[in-house]
This record gives sequence, structure tokens and C-alpha cells, in this order.
Amino acid sequence: MHYLLIYEAVEDYMTRRGEFREEHLRLASQAENRGELILAGALGTQGSAFLFLTKDTSLIEKFVKNDPYIKGGLIRSYKILPWTTVIGKDAQNPIRKI
Repeated sequence: MHYLLIYEAVEDYMTRRGEFREEHLRLASQAENRGELILAGALGTQGSAFLFLTKDTSLIEKFVKNDPYIKGGLIRSYKILPWTTVIGKDAQNPIRKI
């Protein structure tokens, strides 16, 4: 199942993220190397989005718990949303093409 993890950043995120960025990127890269994290990136200066492929949200919750951006207070809130993907070569619930 695909899941989206959405981070909402604090106002001064861009000025404060430097000291946490390398460790944050390392954590994300490790999740990618394990095949859990498919895509990730910034939503302008407002936050970030992550696309995970996993059977449930437990590994995403673990990712959040260990993320230095969370620990450092750079993220105001986050949400994990199930995403039923139906179109595209990597869709988990493909529908037939019309």
C-alpha cells in the first residue's frame, strides 16, 4: 500500500534546518535503500512530502519518531495518509485503461 507522509514546517524552518539536514537526508536515504521510501521532497518552504510503500504505518511512525526534523522542532505537524494508487506503472491498485 502507498502512504503519503506530509510534514508542515514551522515558520523559521529554512533558517533552522541546516544543523539537522544531513542526518534527516541520511534517514530518508536508508529508508529508500530498504525499498520503503519511494519519493520525497520539499513542498516549497511549507514542508515536505514522502511517498512510502509498506503494508502498514508502523515503519512510517518509526521514521517520524527518529527524524531529526521532528526531534529538532522544525515540524509543526504531520499526517500519514493512505493513498490508493490506481494509475501509473507503480500503482498498487491498477484499474484497466479505457
